[in-house]
Amino acid sequence: MFATEGEPRRAWSDGGMLAPEPWVADAACAEMDPEAFFPERGDSTVDAKRICRSCPVQPECLAYALRRNEPDGIWGGKSRRERSAILRKREP
Repeated sequence: MFATEGEPRRAWSDGGMLAPEPWVADAACAEMDPEAFFPERGDSTVDAKRICRSCPVQPECLAYALRRNEPDGIWGGKSRRERSAILRKREP
C-alpha cells in the first residue's frame, strides 16, 4: 500500500514500500489487490473494511495511517473521513 514519491500505490508485497513496517508481513491485505483499499470516490469500502476487521495487525495499520495522516485509502478499517474524525478528537 505504500508508494515511493511519484509512483502509484502498490501492494505491500511487491517491494514498492516507502518505509517497511514490521507488522506489514502479517497484514491481511499484504497479498491482495490494493485497488480494493483505494476505491474511487463513491465506490464501496465494504469489502476492504471487512478484510480489515479480521486482520491481526489492524491496530498497527490504523496507528501508522494516523501518524502519517494518510490522505487516501482504507487503513486499519477506517476511511480518510473516519481517520480525520479520530485525529480531530485527539486535538486539544
